[in-house]
Amino acid sequence: MSYSEPAGLTMTAPRQLESAQRLRGNLGTFDIVFTVLAYNAPLTIIIGLIPVIIGVGNGLGAPLTYLAAGCLMLLFAVGFTTMARHVPNAGAYYAYITAGLGRSLGLGSAFMAILAYTFMLIGAYLYVGVTFSTISLSWIGLEKLPWWQWSLGFAAIVAVLGHFRISLSAKLLSLALVCEVIITFVWEAAVFQDGGANGLSMSWLTPEALTSGSIGLAVLFGVTCFAGFEATAIFREEAHNPEVTIPRATYISIIAMSVMFASATLCFILGWGPEAALDKSINDPSNAGMAVVEAYLGNVGVSIVHTLVCTSIFACVLAIHNILARYIYCLSVDGVLFKSLSTVHPSHDSPYRASGMVAVITVASLLAAIYSGVEPYSGYASLVGIAGYTLLILQILTSVAVIVFFIKTPKGVSAMKTKVAPALALVGLSTTAWLATENIGLLTGSESVAMILLAFLFGSLMFGCVYALWLKRSSPLVYRAIGRQEI
Repeated sequence: MSYSEPAGLTMTAPRQLESAQRLRGNLGTFDIVFTVLAYNAPLTIIIGLIPVIIGVGNGLGAPLTYLAAGCLMLLFAVGFTTMARHVPNAGAYYAYITAGLGRSLGLGSAFMAILAYTFMLIGAYLYVGVTFSTISLSWIGLEKLPWWQWSLGFAAIVAVLGHFRISLSAKLLSLALVCEVIITFVWEAAVFQDGGANGLSMSWLTPEALTSGSIGLAVLFGVTCFAGFEATAIFREEAHNPEVTIPRATYISIIAMSVMFASATLCFILGWGPEAALDKSINDPSNAGMAVVEAYLGNVGVSIVHTLVCTSIFACVLAIHNILARYIYCLSVDGVLFKSLSTVHPSHDSPYRASGMVAVITVASLLAAIYSGVEPYSGYASLVGIAGYTLLILQILTSVAVIVFFIKTPKGVSAMKTKVAPALALVGLSTTAWLATENIGLLTGSESVAMILLAFLFGSLMFGCVYALWLKRSSPLVYRAIGRQEI
């Protein structure tokens, strides 16, 4: 499986990499879909973020906003999946940006992506602590544990699971996600069966509703809910028939998230009634989601949802851990990072050393957060918000890379897939990024903290670019391997 490159971008594998062992697996379409959906923690978004989008976004037009955000992601996916067929590497954004825009920017984007996923992972672990620290343990003689003990405990569990074959994690993620989807649709069915609070109003389906409030902020938050679907390409080496599985999983993931988020937002509005939904979202967003679930499913339903929110965030950290481990594995195979981190477990076919490195980074970061006195919820908001912003920047670079790649190396693919759809996605994503930059404080919860985190992220981009230029002079074989997994 090889491909012809533009002049000056030779991807010949250095000899010392030829014998490296590949990852192996038999992940099907829905194994990958469930991993992507678990990364986005859909039940957490439904309970926690939907009231925010309604309250600070465009109000009753929020369901249409999710559909619009989904359409933008589908436009991006056209170029993304087309590129996947012609750049058959497991690095996703890293591989595609390298192929289209060069090794220097490609390596810089890889370091930026690793730091973004690290921020996302640590933020998610902080949220694990917030979520689980409310649980009473009186049945074993304890009241409650502090947040950091929960975070470190779950980090240990995820480290063990990351050591084993990816199919084990996929099964756990699938089980958690299926439970989330079932309870979500049970609640939605209850809302429709009861006719909502004030009947099945269509006030959300009007141009006035779509353009009310701040549509820019609504689109911004909506797009960030779709972050992470590049995982469909990251798991390429472990996928069954990747030429079919990767594009199919990408489209299914985006459509599933669009339907789930839009329908849940609609049911939130109908469940409260349009006027009450606006009032609750503005004045009590933190409790509005769970309260409307209780109104239709009762105490038992709320208890189930509380439990599934806990499993949802656990599934999220497991998914991010696996994604980050494979990014480190890819760079290690290419020789950019320590070669030892590219070792594949002889029995489990997992990147167990890269996974172990992620576990070490996780524990070290959590210990730093503990000793610095970070407030876990505000830390979560800042880290996850800035990570979502960074993945948006990487999508913009990928859209440009797709266009440039197919201009330089025509592959007989229609202009709609290689130019028109990526260009339209580029316009939409760039507009969203501009809105994100204008509202960076709202996105992260603290403008000063956001500036510090952005300095680290763009610093990692510049470091990667400079490091690639240094490798070009000092290690030309490693430099030629940047951005590819074709061994």
